[in-house]
Amino acid sequence: MRGITSRRTLARVAYGVMAMGLLLGVTLTAADRDRDRDRRDRDREETLLVWASDQAHIAPDFLAIVDFDRDSRSYGKVLSTVPLFGANAIGNEPHHVGLSRDGRTLALGGLLSVLRGQDQVFFFDVANPRNPTFIRSDNPPGASITDEFAALKNGGFLVTFMGGGNGAAPGRVVEYNDSTGYVQTWPATPPPEDGFNPHGLAIDEAHNLMVTSDFICPLRTLHVHGGDTATVRGSVRVWDLADRSITKTIPVGDPASPAGTMEVQLIPRDRRLRAYTAGMIDNKLYLVDTQGGTATQVFDFGIFSTSSVPAMPQLFRMNREGTRLFVTLNGAGKVVLLDIEQPRRPKVLSVADLGAASGPHYLRLTNDERRLVVTDYFLVEDLMPGGIVNVEGDHKIHVIDIRGDRLVLDRHFNLDFNHDISTGPARPHGVVVLPDRDH
Repeated sequence: MRGITSRRTLARVAYGVMAMGLLLGVTLTAADRDRDRDRRDRDREETLLVWASDQAHIAPDFLAIVDFDRDSRSYGKVLSTVPLFGANAIGNEPHHVGLSRDGRTLALGGLLSVLRGQDQVFFFDVANPRNPTFIRSDNPPGASITDEFAALKNGGFLVTFMGGGNGAAPGRVVEYNDSTGYVQTWPATPPPEDGFNPHGLAIDEAHNLMVTSDFICPLRTLHVHGGDTATVRGSVRVWDLADRSITKTIPVGDPASPAGTMEVQLIPRDRRLRAYTAGMIDNKLYLVDTQGGTATQVFDFGIFSTSSVPAMPQLFRMNREGTRLFVTLNGAGKVVLLDIEQPRRPKVLSVADLGAASGPHYLRLTNDERRLVVTDYFLVEDLMPGGIVNVEGDHKIHVIDIRGDRLVLDRHFNLDFNHDISTGPARPHGVVVLPDRDH
């Protein structure tokens, strides 16, 4: 009897322990789910910020705050605008933007601020994305034509400027610290005199690597003496990031007919530290061997050209795995998704057609890699003295859903800066998508 009683007691104890374990497991799992849900809610990107200009150059340049929450009744609507103020407020030609690593400082570039002798870089505190606050602006010495931003892990930025102080070659790369203070203009030694007009920019701090791409001499596109021409470049510069010095120059395409290398991006997780660049003029995609110093054509965007309009590849984004490449085709009015699991053999997976008049240029991939935001405006040189570039686009902003390997236009997001800005038609350019921390 004692043996039976003992076994029954042990069984009851065992069942009790199992039940407690199951209950505890359910409790922990529920708590984990709550924490995961809280984290997802906290990280949901619900605010879109758009850096834009008044088309008539009468109202100030501004940041537009747009509802990016799919569950909101005001999804895709402009909630408010934050205009620049003072002497630097109008006529900057808002261009690209950069977000600090901690997501709290937004840097904005004025491509043509130099034409009015204005500050060229504008910093905003975006800790509360729905209430951005101006920090300061800057006009770095010996640099003009602000273009691309790269955020540094120390909280600062590197920024490409296609021109020197006079808007011509050689250009510069400018560094800012985590307090938005000017650090220095790079390279420290006299920059190359062989067409150094940096536009594209990408960094890999873990491998002490930076790349820039030369695009065009901006001064010569203007209606000035020696201007009214497109002096296009075709080269990628490889830098020692720590030293901020150029270690090699890689020709891209046919030197006799420069490719127009607007963009360059390093391929994430690529053991060979390769990059992609594209020729806006020759419509080719090139695989750049940053260590070997070569650029090899691997894809022809000419398949999207027509007899009258070239495809004109412009900006890129890649997923974090380095297996998918998103490209805007300004002339074709399309966004293309390429499979780059084999970098030498890209394959078209999907194409989003935004319309013949669209002119897609800038794009942003959301952190969850489920959506692309694309703006339909490149550049119109209508600030005095004017210039030859007139690529207006239709001023719309598109959201494209990424469903596996398909690009699908979000028809519920309908934002048109010709009609949706209170001060009149506006030109949207750089964008960033942020989680809402404080609303």
